Amino acid sequence: MSTNTIHHEQIAALYGTQTPIQTRWSYDSAEPFAVTVAFCAERGRWVEWIFSRDLLIEGLSEPAGLGDLRVRPGEDTETLVLEIHSPSGEATFELDLDATEDFLQTTLELVPAGTEVDHFDVERLINDLTGI
Repeated sequence: MSTNTIHHEQIAALYGTQTPIQTRWSYDSAEPFAVTVAFCAERGRWVEWIFSRDLLIEGLSEPAGLGDLRVRPGEDTETLVLEIHSPSGEATFELDLDATEDFLQTTLELVPAGTEVDHFDVERLINDLTGI
């Protein structure tokens, strides 16, 4: 199975401020259920969050997520709100809705919704977990 990876960069705003935050979005067809978003923090350090692609898709049209990461449409029609909660703090980001939809569309072209299991390499996961 070949691996296809998508990388997408986007500037996000910390909720309620004009401070731009660089984000890096990734999707790998070898891990078809997940997307990764990385935020450029202080001194160029990147902080990554991995979460369900379905959560991001659902969050485009309605509030989604119950745990550390929540996604919902913005108050306007141009943004998507991403809320992150961790033991070290909380952050709310405003993302460009069109850019996020473009990223998701590219992931769906690579691995259509409902076909994720066909792309998931169970043997690789077992090898990764067991170190064999």
